[in-house]
Parts: sequence; structure tokens; C-alpha cells
Amino acid sequence: MHFPDQQQRAYRAWITVLVTLALAGAWCYLRQLNMGLGLTGLSRDVTWGLYIGQFTFADGLAASAAILVLLSAVHGSRSFRKLVLYGQILAIASAIACMLFVVADLGQPSLLWNVLLHPSPVSIMFWDVVVLAGYLAITALIVTVTINCERKDLPPPRWLRPVAVLSIPWAIGMQTVSAFLYCGLPGRSMWLSAILAPRFIVSAFASGTALLVLVLRFARVRLESETLRKARTLIAYTMALNLFFLLLEVFTTLYSRIPEPIDHYQASAPWIWISGTLAATSLALLNGFRRNERLLPVACAFTVASVWIEKGFALVPSGFVPSPLGVVTTYTPTVPEILIAAGIWAVSALIATLLFRTAFAVRSYNGEKPYLLSVEQEILIR
Repeated sequence: MHFPDQQQRAYRAWITVLVTLALAGAWCYLRQLNMGLGLTGLSRDVTWGLYIGQFTFADGLAASAAILVLLSAVHGSRSFRKLVLYGQILAIASAIACMLFVVADLGQPSLLWNVLLHPSPVSIMFWDVVVLAGYLAITALIVTVTINCERKDLPPPRWLRPVAVLSIPWAIGMQTVSAFLYCGLPGRSMWLSAILAPRFIVSAFASGTALLVLVLRFARVRLESETLRKARTLIAYTMALNLFFLLLEVFTTLYSRIPEPIDHYQASAPWIWISGTLAATSLALLNGFRRNERLLPVACAFTVASVWIEKGFALVPSGFVPSPLGVVTTYTPTVPEILIAAGIWAVSALIATLLFRTAFAVRSYNGEKPYLLSVEQEILIR
């Protein structure tokens, strides 16, 4: 597919930014290998911080493709059929980001071999590695077969549908296991909640779908009005459920007046207020989208930001403050720590960009027009 010069320049600039961030993150990670996790803001009391918070958020983005498969393959929704491939591409990039954040948090990559060489069925970490690697393999298989079939203008093989359906419970199980990493830890009262897994699942569906809409809008992909309306409805319902679950947690904590959970929520109060405000604003904007379609990207951006703050800052670091002994340790990510996280996201975005570009090119080769172009751009392409 031939792109206008303006789009080519924007694409090259985007790739340059991602490569620069990835190289900066790699350089900081080499420093971390030499100096250890002392290069970060982590400490004896706060052992999980920015890396694990980003892992939790990326894990939700990876699982979000399941809702598109559920609505398209199981319930036969034609509106989401074109989005399934894009959602699976986003899942691949997010799953790779998850693995990279785990490696960064371990300090020494060699420690990861302990999970593989000494598997323990009673270890939640072992099962988290299993479900994450399995989900990455499933989504990679679906994307590869789908792109090859579309390139040859052939229908997908029959055996691909059961594999796609399998990805739905696998994704839900992945989010459930990730939640068990937190709520299975004694002494961390902020995470001792039976609805932590449902919170992870609904927030994943909301943020993943919202981010996919933003990515496709940024790439100027042609989306039908019916698809946008159903995406808005999906984001609104799941975001409302996520906000409802969060309010349940806050009410239970404050009404019970148990000191330990209250201390944790006081430590994370600013982040909870910011996340909750963004969530409520996104719901209001999603409702206003019925009258003004321009509000959808803003609402999606607020949705992604709300879940990112909730999982990355309000949930993970605040669960360690105060410690079980009542010690309050302030955690602030260092510049190298932030650059490593940014580098990992850049690698993930680079993978997603290349895969999205391949999918666009294949669908354009088959006669589709995935891009929303102006009249002048259509003339240039021709």
C-alpha cells in the first residue's frame, strides 16, 4: 500500500521516537544490571513499584482482546469482527510488555529460570508465567493464521475458531491469577479482597477497548458508526462496573473502621481520587458521545488514564505503605526506573506498530480501505 508523504514522515518520526526510548531504557537497564535494584526507588518495605504496576496494567490490556472474541465469535456481532485482529495484535504487544516488566523487576534475568527449572504447582507466580506464556502463544497463532488467510484471500480454517474461543477463558484466567498474586498475600490488607479479580477483569475490558479505539483513531483507521457506538457501550458498562467495585472497596474499608486497611487507603487516597474523577468524567463523556462523536477519543483517553493510575499507583505501591510493622516508607520512582519502564512500553508499541502496519497492508491489498483518508490523500494514493 502506498501512503502519502505526510503519513510516511509521521510514521518515520513515530518509529524514531520509539527506538530512542527503547535505547534509553536499554541503557538504564544495563546500569541496573550492574548496580542492582538500588538504582530504583524500591526498598526493603516497598518491594513492588512502577514495574509491577505497569505489569498489572499491561496484563489487563493483553486480556482485553477476549471481550472482542466473545462478542464476535461467540455472539456473532459483526460490528466487532473487524476489530478482533487488531485486538489480538494489541494483546501480543501487551503480553510481551508484561514479560519484560517482570524481567526488569527481578533485577537479574537469570532468576526467571528458577520458575522454569523448579516449577511449583502451589506457587501463584508459576501459574502466572504459565498462563501468560500460553496466552501469548494462542494470540500469536491466531494473528499469524488470520493474516496469512487474509493475504491469500481465503477463509480461516475451522480449527481456528476453537482456538479463538479458548482464548476467552484463558484471558479471564490470566487476570484471575494476576489478582491472586496480590490477594493471596497475608499481611497486605489492601489486597485481601474477594472482588479484586472481578475488578481486574472489568477494568481490563474497559481500558483495552478504549486503548484500541484510540490507536485506530490515531492511525486514522476507518471505523463504522455502529462499531463506535457498540464500543462506547462496552467501555461505558465495564467502566461503570469498575467504578462500582472501587466504591464497594472504599465503603467497606471506611465503614468497617479497621485500622490497617484505612492506613493503606489513606496512603493511596490522592491516586484514588484522581482515578475515580477520571472514571466519572469518562462515563459522562461516553454518555455525551451519543450527541457528539468527537467526545469518544477524549473519553477513551480518560478511561485508559483512570485504569493506568488505579493499577499502577493506587493499587501496587500503596499496598506496601504502611508495612505490616506500621513503618511508612515513601516510594518515588527514580529517573532510570521511569526510563526503563518507558523503554519497555516503547518496545511494545514498536511491535504493535509493525503488526498493525502489516494488517493494514494485507487488508488494503485485498481491496479494503482500512484508512479514513481525505479526498486529497485518496488522489495521491491513486
